Formats: sequence, C-alpha cells, structure tokens
Amino acid sequence: MRATSFRVELPLASLALLALVVGGCGARRVPNDVLEKLPYESRIELLEAENELALAVDHLDEAGNEVSRTRDAIRRAKDRRSSAKDEVGDAKDPSSREVSQLAVEEADARVEFLRARQRVNVANESLQEIELGCARERFELARVNVARKAKVKGSEGLSPESFEKQVKSCEAEVAGHRKEIKEKQQKADAAKTDWEKRRTVLAKKTFDARASPYVE
Repeated sequence: MRATSFRVELPLASLALLALVVGGCGARRVPNDVLEKLPYESRIELLEAENELALAVDHLDEAGNEVSRTRDAIRRAKDRRSSAKDEVGDAKDPSSREVSQLAVEEADARVEFLRARQRVNVANESLQEIELGCARERFELARVNVARKAKVKGSEGLSPESFEKQVKSCEAEVAGHRKEIKEKQQKADAAKTDWEKRRTVLAKKTFDARASPYVE
C-alpha cells in the first residue's frame, strides 16, 4: 500500500504565518534531504509536535484579535467619556451635574482600565510570538530524534543536544516574558477594581439607570 503524506489543516492566514516561521533563519534546522527520507511511520510520530505548532499559530492569531478588540473598546470608551463631559456642561441643576461628573469619573476609569488591559494584550501577543518560536524549536527537536531513531542517512551528523539547547533558550525567554506580563496584569487588575468601584457608585446614584452591569 502506498504511504500518503499527512498534514494539519490550518486557516490560510495561519498557513502563511507558519510558513514564515518555518522559513526563519538563525536557528538550527533539520536538512530537507534528511526529512525527505523519513518513512511514513516516522512521520506519524511527528504529528503531536506538528499539532502543537499549529496550536501555537492559533494562539498568536487570537492574541492579535484581542489587541484589535480592545483597541475598538478603547475608542468607544473615549467617545463615551467625551459625551459624559458634554453632559457636565449641559447640566441644569446640581443633581444632574453631580451625576454627569460621576459619569466622567467612571468613563475616565474605564479608559484607564482598558489601556492597562491593552498593555497586557500587547505583551501577550509578543509572548505568543515567542511561544510559536518555541513550538518550532520543539518541532525541529522532534524531527531530529525521529530521524536518528529511524537511522535516516545524514541524521548521524545532527546533534540532539544542540537542538535541545535551542528549546531551553526559548523556554527561558518565555519564562522571563511571563514574569513581565504578570506585573502588567496586576496593574490591570487594580485599574479594573477602581473602574468597577466608580461604576457601582454611578449605578447606585442613578438607581442602576447608568453604569449598571445590566446595561453594559
């Protein structure tokens, strides 16, 4: 029976990104002439590493989408703040002016929270780029091990240790980046708490007519 090739189905955009990563330079790669000699059974052993690579591409795509969504949310929050400021100037009595001012404070806090969250999102997008690189390095390591296990001609000259070093170096970079994200997340959580407090004050003042979780 003739062996058929295997592949992981990916969106077109992800395929393009994956091709970019696979074609990257500066790191050790298993030569194509070695890969072409892999028997079908050995290729099957690479499925897990290939799927991990595909998943890393998806995570990077989603991280980019979250940056875009939050960018839109910031724009809407700024519009809301501008409208709240206009209401302060248009207020006809002290009570209306107080409510309008609380609305401005809530809107300010909302914008600050979203900006803090966006800093986390941008950092996470960078992290996912690094994670994608790590998945690629693990994929290359898996290729080396499979090729050597199958005793493919040319694989004897490949050193698993050098490929393992690439993986460890990348994973160390991920660990450092995660630490930075954790610090940004703490600031975003504090900003969210402040916004929620101001939103609650405004909601109570207006009997849930404004800034209530039920009308967000």
